[in-house]
Amino acid sequence: MAISVTWPQVLAWRLKRQFVDPADGPDAVSVVRRLTGVQAQLASAAALAVAVRSARPDPGEIDRALWRDRSLVKTWTARGTLHLVPADELVSYAAVLGSLRNWEKGSWQRGHGVTAAEVAAILDAVPKALAGRVLTREELVDRVIEVTGDAHLREALTSGWGALLKPLSFLGELCYGPPREGRVTFAAPRDQVPGWPDALPSVEEGGVRLLRSFLGAHGPGVPETFDGWLCRGTTRKATLRGWFRDLTPELAEIEVDGRPMVMLAEHLDDLAAARPATGVHLLPGFDQYVLAAPRDLEPLLPAEAKAKVSRAAGWISPVVIHEGRVAGVWEARDGKITVDLLEEVPVAALAAEIERVSALPR
Repeated sequence: MAISVTWPQVLAWRLKRQFVDPADGPDAVSVVRRLTGVQAQLASAAALAVAVRSARPDPGEIDRALWRDRSLVKTWTARGTLHLVPADELVSYAAVLGSLRNWEKGSWQRGHGVTAAEVAAILDAVPKALAGRVLTREELVDRVIEVTGDAHLREALTSGWGALLKPLSFLGELCYGPPREGRVTFAAPRDQVPGWPDALPSVEEGGVRLLRSFLGAHGPGVPETFDGWLCRGTTRKATLRGWFRDLTPELAEIEVDGRPMVMLAEHLDDLAAARPATGVHLLPGFDQYVLAAPRDLEPLLPAEAKAKVSRAAGWISPVVIHEGRVAGVWEARDGKITVDLLEEVPVAALAAEIERVSALPR
């Protein structure tokens, strides 16, 4: 018979697993690994997502991990968004996301103003252009034109950078390189990531690895939960079921407020013993605690909070968490944090958390 728990227990367990309560993450790579990546299109939010979870926040740690140690990598992964991920986990993303191949669809090509032939030319040319090189955007365009001899590609490449580079990231052919005089650069993972393999793992192996990591911080879950986080619900159902089936020996069944789910069996006792959270926490914009959960998860994101949290153009606001759920949003202006609360929050606990987060490196 499956163990039954409540959503407040689950949220308390997630806060603990995600190094929020308590904030005892040992280092940046460990925090990023535990969260199954940190969304990073806003660098300051990514830095704060790590700092707010760290036992000893270090303002230079992410840059050292990216560019000196190469233990983190920055590129497009889950949901096609820019992330920090552990360097040794990038191959799993490439194995899974590279199998989707949505750029081969006519609707994708029309939406991005390119032809199938142009997409094929870019996918062939960029790895050749990046081989052994770290290039700025402008330099990469020039090299692609040089490789292909097709000057017409310049227009396609300069009109939609993120969209046209994402397939290369998904295939494991492109990631960010160290910035040069404030400009973004790109490199090949085989040159940037230590120990990059000659061949990617299978989509089955990569999917199981990512699922195991996801459930370790964001469980319990169901296939739709994982698919929504990874691919916005576009994974083939048979593939998704296969990942859960292959991980079955490591899973335990559980009911969350009556709904059947699964989680890693190794965490079952901790979750069953969890008590509802009582603390107050400030988490940055685009935080995994919010992003990895379904948008309709009322125990985490009450209906009255949705419009304040999920804003126009995909913006996800910084949030005030109380008792595991979103109790408001916050912002920092001129070094001062102000909050917009949706419910009462303990005044002393909120003041202490504002003081703590105000002092963290961003």
